[in-house]
Amino acid sequence: MEIQFSKYQGTGNDFVIIDNRAGNIALSNAQIAFLCDRKFGVGSDGLMFLGTASGYDFSMDYYNADGTEGTMCGNGGRCLVQYANDHGIVKENYLFIAIDGPHEAKIESNGWIHLKMSDVNAVETGENFFVTNTGSPHYVQLVKDIREFDVVTNGKAIRYNERFKADGVNVNFIEFHNDHLFVRTYERGVENETYSCGTGVTAAAITTHLHKTGTHRVAIQTLGGALAVSFNNQGGGHFNHIWLQGPATFVYKGTIHLK
Repeated sequence: MEIQFSKYQGTGNDFVIIDNRAGNIALSNAQIAFLCDRKFGVGSDGLMFLGTASGYDFSMDYYNADGTEGTMCGNGGRCLVQYANDHGIVKENYLFIAIDGPHEAKIESNGWIHLKMSDVNAVETGENFFVTNTGSPHYVQLVKDIREFDVVTNGKAIRYNERFKADGVNVNFIEFHNDHLFVRTYERGVENETYSCGTGVTAAAITTHLHKTGTHRVAIQTLGGALAVSFNNQGGGHFNHIWLQGPATFVYKGTIHLK
C-alpha cells in the first residue's frame, strides 16, 4: 500500500500528516508506529489524520509515536490547521473537532497559528509541582539549571511511578527566566523528551499563574523555539479563553510503501 504524507513541525515537535477526508485510509497501530519511527520510517513525534465532521471545517485524529491513539496535541493541532490551509481549506477562522472537543483557530499575519485550547477547571497543587489536564494530562515541576537537567531520567521516573504508570502522564520541567518561562517536556507515547509540547507549555503557563486572576500572556521558550500562551484565570483553578500561539511549518511531503 502506498501512502502519501506530509511532514510539519511546530517548534521542533514534528508530525506525519495524512489527508483522510475521503475516509478510505485505515492504518494499524503497527503501521502508524512504523511511519513515526526515526530509523525505519518517516520519523515524527506523532501522526495525524485530516478528516471530515459535520458542522466543522475538519476533524483531527491524533496518534502517538508508539501507534496508540493519543489525547489532544496542541502543537499538532496548530500544524494541522496550517496543513488544512495549505490543502484548500482556507478560512479566516477555523473550527475543528478533536478528541477533547471543538477547537477554534486562526492564522495571524506573522504566520503564527493561534489555537484555542479546552477550558481547565481543576489544578492539583503539591510541594513544588502541579497536576492538571489541558486536553492531555500534565505534571509540572519547578527545577533549577533547566538546560542541564536530566529530563529523560526524571521524567520517566514520574511517568512510570505508582500513581501514573497505568495511564501515563506528560512531565514538564520549568524554570522562570526574566521575561519568559523555559519548559522542557517528557512525553508519554513518545517516551522521550520532545523539543516542544503544546499542551505541556499550556499547563506550565496556567499553573504558574494559579494565584493571579485576570488575563495574562506568558512567553515560552522550548528547545525547539518560542511559543506563547494567553488565558483568563477566573480563580479557583478555573481557566478559560486559553490560546496556544506559535509557528507551524511545512517540512516536506512524500510517498511511502506500507506492508
